Amino acid sequence: MNTKHNRDTVSGNKIPNSNCTNSTSGYELTVIVPVYDEEDNISALEEKLSSFLSQSATATCVLLVNDCSKDRSKDRIVEVCNRNEHFYYISLAKNSGLSAALKAGIDASFSKYVGYIDADLQTAPEDFNLLIPHLDDFEMVMGIRANRKDSFVKNLSSRIANGFRRFMTKDGIEDTGCPLKIIRTDYAKRMPLFTGMHRFLPALILLQNGRIKQVPVRHFARVAGKSKYNLRNRLVAPFIDCFAYRWMKKRYINYQVSENNIEK
Repeated sequence: MNTKHNRDTVSGNKIPNSNCTNSTSGYELTVIVPVYDEEDNISALEEKLSSFLSQSATATCVLLVNDCSKDRSKDRIVEVCNRNEHFYYISLAKNSGLSAALKAGIDASFSKYVGYIDADLQTAPEDFNLLIPHLDDFEMVMGIRANRKDSFVKNLSSRIANGFRRFMTKDGIEDTGCPLKIIRTDYAKRMPLFTGMHRFLPALILLQNGRIKQVPVRHFARVAGKSKYNLRNRLVAPFIDCFAYRWMKKRYINYQVSENNIEK
């Protein structure tokens, strides 16, 4: 993939597309940002994501997914989208959790690639530019958090959960919890939705025989808002979800169509 904008075919940050399914189909990459009760982070999100869009190595838009926040996150999101050309949003009817919000964003995206970053900005949007050059050769390119800035308890619980998940899934992924990821959209749309899906994105791509590249990225301490994770949902829930994944893996159907007369 040419990582420079073609000035003859790109208008601003958008790629013209006469077969638009929705606004995201005019871009090469849609960055999905699940949001739940993050009103204190919305201004920083707008600033950091706007800065990234101006320097993105490919035509990119942002899709903010409001997971039925109880605070003023939705109002702030609407304001951001009204004043920024390449920002879009969807809002879920009820609070459904991170996996559902992420899958809703994927299902609503029609760009060639979908990216994922958390609203807490503990990873930097501009580090997507470290992942983009590898997209020609891999179906998923993901970050590995270098020099993590989390507490000792959070780091330890994350290490334990990652180790157990690697043992159960055999995916060989060093840091599945890093939220900085880019996935080919056709592969992302085929991932089954289940509670805890976001913990198994690499494993779900491997089920489709996809290739994965891991790239070191920066990590920062949370500066605003409140973490939604505790010891229970960082250790107990992933432990249970691993067994659910193992059950699903044995029954997963992976097929490819070799010929059709449907597409014109």
